[in-house]
Amino acid sequence: MCFPYLDPKSKLHHLKRFVPLPPILKEKKMSMIAIEGMEFYAYHGCFEEEKIIGTSFVVDFYFKTDTSEAEKTDSLRKTVNYLEVYQVIKKEMEISSNLLEHISRRILMAIQNEFPQVEWSKVKVQKLNPPLGGKMKSVSVSLTTDELK
Repeated sequence: MCFPYLDPKSKLHHLKRFVPLPPILKEKKMSMIAIEGMEFYAYHGCFEEEKIIGTSFVVDFYFKTDTSEAEKTDSLRKTVNYLEVYQVIKKEMEISSNLLEHISRRILMAIQNEFPQVEWSKVKVQKLNPPLGGKMKSVSVSLTTDELK
């Protein structure tokens, strides 16, 4: 990012020139990290049978965080540990809920609480072969941290 300024002494004064920002004002380097296709067998749903026999779910999780230090140092301590993110999601999937919307919100909230360096996230929770009276692959709910505000 640069500050534009006009140099009145220049013959090209009508053109904008740019001055680089000082290092302290540079924006963070945000990267998108994805953990896709996490499979869980869980007991979510509004019907009693779903809470007894359970079904399969697939969760996709995307998040943005500053990865500039990890890129330079190759240190896991300088980024968000994917294993720890997975474990938080797995823990939330083990808590029975009626609605995919509720599970999705709980996952986003848990990640925000556990990893304050995550600046934005999106979760998609799919219920495979839902009992809706017809043949279908899945139903899903997607939420982002934008919807939490």
